[in-house]
Amino acid sequence: MYTAFDKNSQRLHRHVRIRAKIHGTASRPRVSIYRSNKFIYAALIDDEAGKTLASSSSAKLGLDNPSNVAAATKVGEDLAAKAKDLKLTSVVFDRSGYLYHGQVKAVAEAMRKAGLAF
Repeated sequence: MYTAFDKNSQRLHRHVRIRAKIHGTASRPRVSIYRSNKFIYAALIDDEAGKTLASSSSAKLGLDNPSNVAAATKVGEDLAAKAKDLKLTSVVFDRSGYLYHGQVKAVAEAMRKAGLAF
């Protein structure tokens, strides 16, 4: 149950609605985003097998400022490169209940620029 006054509960409620419609496969995995106060994380997930195919985060990349739009762009570029190594060209984007702006938008646009279609 979510509370109307709790921001994260509202995000989780949106996330449940989004996940009801989005499903990743081996040929078209789901790109899941998570933002913490300090870092941003992204992962390629095959929901049919229940496996994470690849992941990237601003924590692993060792950036000077891991919590800004520039860091999110680097995470998107890194994950797109890993997807290319797995010979993936198309993915399903899961914004995890976050609004599509700022860091979430930067990850998506970096992945599109690197050649992934979604």
